[in-house]
Amino acid sequence: MLRAAHSARARSAHDRAVAACRYAGVGPDAAEIVPTDPAGRAANALRLSARSLATLAANAPDPAADARCARNAAATAALAAQLAAAQRASGRDGTAARALRAALTASQAAASAAGGSARGRDAALNATAEQAELRAVAAAREAGWAEADTVSS
Repeated sequence: MLRAAHSARARSAHDRAVAACRYAGVGPDAAEIVPTDPAGRAANALRLSARSLATLAANAPDPAADARCARNAAATAALAAQLAAAQRASGRDGTAARALRAALTASQAAASAAGGSARGRDAALNATAEQAELRAVAAAREAGWAEADTVSS
């Protein structure tokens, strides 16, 4: 049960990151071993997140490791959201700023669920992280960074 929840949250955050990078015009070719700019950092984080998701699927369930994977994917999505929000910095509707705040909140919630003594096993922290992820998905869609069928929730 924990594996499924952490995996779903990790995939959703990764999907958000991919969509935000796409919106910002950042493709996989921008990845650098030693990133020198925000686009390179986001593309490299996406690459690492994808590798982490593949490892998650291949390994035996481990709530701590699974929660760390979800945390890392959420951090990648927050980094990508910063790039996407910068594309709409002049927008007056506030959706980009809300989507960025939601991404940062989801990243913080995922970090809390993965960290400390919780190590991915605290039901309340996991529930908070799941709700934050759902809000981040909705905000990314509202901002136009992702279509409803391209970001899982």
